[in-house]
Amino acid sequence: MANETQPTHSPDSFKSFRNAPSKFVEEAVGGLVTAHPYADWHNDGFIGLKRDTDAEAQVAVISGGGSGHEPMHAGFIGRGMLDAACPGLLFTSPNAVQITAATNWADRGLGVVHVVKNYTGDVMNFTVAAQSTDAQVRQVLVADDVATDLGNDHSPGRRGTGATVIVEKVAGAAAARGDELGCVAEVAQRAADRSRSMAVALQPGHSPTHDRATFDLQDGQIEIGVGIHGEPGMERRDLDSAGQPSARALVAELLDGILGSLDATGATGATGDSTDGAEVLLFVNGLGATSELELDLVFGEAVQQLTERGLRVRRAMRGSLVTAMNMAGISLTVTVLDEELLSLLDAPTDAPAWPGLVEDPQYRPARMVDDYAQPDSGDENEWLTLYVQRLGEGFDDLTALDREAGDGDFGQNMEAAFGDVRTPIRGGDAEVLQFFAHRMLVRAGGTSGAVLGSLFREMADAFDAAGVDSRTAKPETFASALAEGLRLGLDAITELGGAKEGDNTLVDALAPAARAAQEVASTGAASSTEEVLRHVFDAAVAGAKATRGMQATKGRASYLGESAKEVPDPGAISVTWLFGRAAVADF
Repeated sequence: MANETQPTHSPDSFKSFRNAPSKFVEEAVGGLVTAHPYADWHNDGFIGLKRDTDAEAQVAVISGGGSGHEPMHAGFIGRGMLDAACPGLLFTSPNAVQITAATNWADRGLGVVHVVKNYTGDVMNFTVAAQSTDAQVRQVLVADDVATDLGNDHSPGRRGTGATVIVEKVAGAAAARGDELGCVAEVAQRAADRSRSMAVALQPGHSPTHDRATFDLQDGQIEIGVGIHGEPGMERRDLDSAGQPSARALVAELLDGILGSLDATGATGATGDSTDGAEVLLFVNGLGATSELELDLVFGEAVQQLTERGLRVRRAMRGSLVTAMNMAGISLTVTVLDEELLSLLDAPTDAPAWPGLVEDPQYRPARMVDDYAQPDSGDENEWLTLYVQRLGEGFDDLTALDREAGDGDFGQNMEAAFGDVRTPIRGGDAEVLQFFAHRMLVRAGGTSGAVLGSLFREMADAFDAAGVDSRTAKPETFASALAEGLRLGLDAITELGGAKEGDNTLVDALAPAARAAQEVASTGAASSTEEVLRHVFDAAVAGAKATRGMQATKGRASYLGESAKEVPDPGAISVTWLFGRAAVADF
């Protein structure tokens, strides 16, 4: 573990939706049941499946645990899965009285299977409940977390974590097909024994009942092997030099632990070799505060890596199903399948939280193919090369400035369009500007892509129509083509979004630039292309500076009103770089 340091967050930095902390769980579970289409609350302390009086009797399956793991367990109440679930207080096992009541209610004369996570409180209370009921009870113990597999007699063993919902599904499906009590318990225990999980957290969670972090974790650190009750992991580690963990490396590390534990059981094959073509279920789980896109990224990585290791992913699922309240992290679960387990996982259920399973997933990145080639012939185009170089130096500054203005993606969009453009740029103005237009329209996206793509397209057409090339043109002909291109671009942008001068957009730099170019073209005041650009640059900078203090009336910054007034428009600053160099700080 790392040396003792101050926690990342003070208690005051955590906020939760709640009324009285002491009433949080009962009010939250009440809302959960209200939203559940198939469940009722029972005053003995459990949630039960709405009974179909005409349904044929079958073995019942119940589970439970501390609140804070939702949608486990209550979200998995439904035909083909759980008959009842017992919620405890936050991260606290349900008591034996609750479980006994749920067992007695659920029993239809054929017995009850208890799916129990391997935590001391859960095991004790479910055991006491089994001893306190007249129903026949078989317990299935889920112990899948390899982070707590210490391999000694003094350890309570592996914790029960992500595999729990897989075991609940198998047990519920076996009961629904009419299996007797012993068979339901046997196949569910087989699913549990063939499952292993491991988790990593980027940030701790916090409890709405006391506004404290579940464990202290510094900026620049991650926790490997966390539990679903907010327990710290087996190792606290500093991030890499880039300040972010590599998803690929983390997935590989989690899979190493998972598959190593499965190999030790021989579950992956007779040889114990994880590359023997074992068929598996993959479950990528969010711990409560992990975004859907991050889960998708990890899901793709895990599918790819399991395939590369020689395993066949027959089924896969992803989602935040077994949470640690609001921890930013993920867990991976791998279950080694046989044909019976596969058929039970595929069996129908109406439990609302059970996700659709992906059959035989095959990963490939969603990479857009863009075969529009960068111009790469002739002499260097110094004017447009300098523009790309100025952009490259300012991507981060533009993003930071845009974040202050209420958005935050402008620099990223510019980097998406220009980040891999090779310099020096070769080719005439028209073909290079057309290339710029394509990059903005296809790669940047968002408002900036449409706006600047339109500008560059109109400029390209103007230079093409005039037959002008900055590398050879006289100053006045270059100024004339530039003025026409800027004018057409300004008209196109105004028609596109309605922005005009004074709206705190890039138009505030573009409009004076267009006027300055026209003035130079009309008066012949410039003796070189460089001097044309300098005149235009000065006008554009003055316009961009004027955006500081304006209240935006167009674009996303307009939603912030007065709070964005003192931020100069990053789009306007980027327009100035088309003509010359100025630091963001100068605006």
